[in-house]
Amino acid sequence: MDADFWLQRWQQGRTGFHQDRIEPMLARHWPTLGVAPGSTVLVPLCGKALDLIWLAEQGLQVMGVELSPLAAQQFFAEQGMQATQELTDYGVWWRHGQISILCADIFQVPATLIASCSACYDRAALVALPEPMRSRYAKAVYGPLPAASKSLLITVDYPQHERAGPPFAVSGDEVNTLFDPSWMQVQQLEKRDILAKEPKFLEQGVTRFETSTYALTRLPNA
Repeated sequence: MDADFWLQRWQQGRTGFHQDRIEPMLARHWPTLGVAPGSTVLVPLCGKALDLIWLAEQGLQVMGVELSPLAAQQFFAEQGMQATQELTDYGVWWRHGQISILCADIFQVPATLIASCSACYDRAALVALPEPMRSRYAKAVYGPLPAASKSLLITVDYPQHERAGPPFAVSGDEVNTLFDPSWMQVQQLEKRDILAKEPKFLEQGVTRFETSTYALTRLPNA
């Protein structure tokens, strides 16, 4: 799962992870987090998700981080937005109104920049990474968030041996391990069986496919 893998997926148009609608779990559960209007929300591995638009409509400043410049270009073009671009030491910022996308490796984003965010929305980032990378990701992305920051995390879970990811299976037990209670409070908001709605996974022989939504609250540093 190196950078070239994802860059090639965008170049080849192999973006089955992109949704042409707002994520229902975002619209259902985000309001329960109580994130104040005007707050900055981090959206790691954002692609060209329409969720960015929805978050901005809630009065939030939206900071996406995306490896592929093509994804950022397509997002603003498809939304009819004329974005400005700024070259920084860690990537290129694309900006329009309340929405910005930083084209950079999420692992190279400065902790101070992540610390400026009050919330995080993660639908397709954690599950895009194989197991050996997920602990590093959790510490790099969620570790710098300020105390009392809120996050919405959406995962999928299935028998990993039945198909190769991405998306990768992330169990509830793993979520609780990644986000140790000494620094993160984890609350499962919803768990759903969605196998019947995922014909691709059925065709591949997957026997169980579930999605879970979590509310995460960053605690003060231990």
